[in-house]
Amino acid sequence: MKSDKLNALLALLDDPDPAVFELVEKEILEEDPIIINQLEQVWETSLDELIQSRIENLIQQIQYNDTKIKIQSWAGQKQVDLFEGFFLLTRYQYPDLKLKTIKNKIRKISSDVWLEISNKLTSLEKITVLNHVFYDAYKFSINLSNVLSPQNCYLNQVLETKKGNSISIAIVYSLIARELGFPLYFIDFPKNPLLAYVDEDIAKKAHGKDYSSPVLFYINPSNKGAIIGRRELERFANKHEQNRKDNIYEPCEDRVIVKKLLENLVESYRVIGYEDKVTDLSKFLQLL
Repeated sequence: MKSDKLNALLALLDDPDPAVFELVEKEILEEDPIIINQLEQVWETSLDELIQSRIENLIQQIQYNDTKIKIQSWAGQKQVDLFEGFFLLTRYQYPDLKLKTIKNKIRKISSDVWLEISNKLTSLEKITVLNHVFYDAYKFSINLSNVLSPQNCYLNQVLETKKGNSISIAIVYSLIARELGFPLYFIDFPKNPLLAYVDEDIAKKAHGKDYSSPVLFYINPSNKGAIIGRRELERFANKHEQNRKDNIYEPCEDRVIVKKLLENLVESYRVIGYEDKVTDLSKFLQLL
């Protein structure tokens, strides 16, 4: 949009006629998110409460629409990026969040793990080191005091408070492990997600849905990274009647776990009565 036309629209933000503002709003919402900078400048220099209120709503809508478009693009990829999916969901609540800041925090933790491992260690020993750093040194844990808090579902909050739910903790654990090159894949196990450590050589050949790699062992991020064998997992599933027609012991795509996190977030907001956010996030779910 040319600057002259934009300035004319911004000048109409205080028009008391709802019909006029509706037209102005429609034009502005069709603009690139970069327009937010100009809207913020107008907000800062205006003392008119109507203008400030309208600008705040416009900025929120622009940011929401931008996040929605990015999530749609992410979901449309054949093989999605786990970090990007988690970051985009977090961006819904924290639109000004800097990607570099979050990545640096994850790399700092993975770096601390890397300093304590060597190529001589077995896969089990490497996971033991990761567990020590993640749970003992950094104190990550399930937020048992407020399990249904929406904050448990946001990446920046989990990294800051070291608290989350079973899904978000599993994702952060996985992000750190993958940063180190550990071949971990999600298991869509009932109750809470598990991680499968697969054979490294065959894992490198896996693409998309081809998860033919044998699982060496399973990891439960909700229980301080406890190592679980296949038989133990089967006994638990049989005891709790959790067997399903599909295979609950084999790795699933990352998009599955991101969708479960989003479903959890929607339910958290529904429980506390934030219906506007339930509506917003339910639209994201439809894209996945």
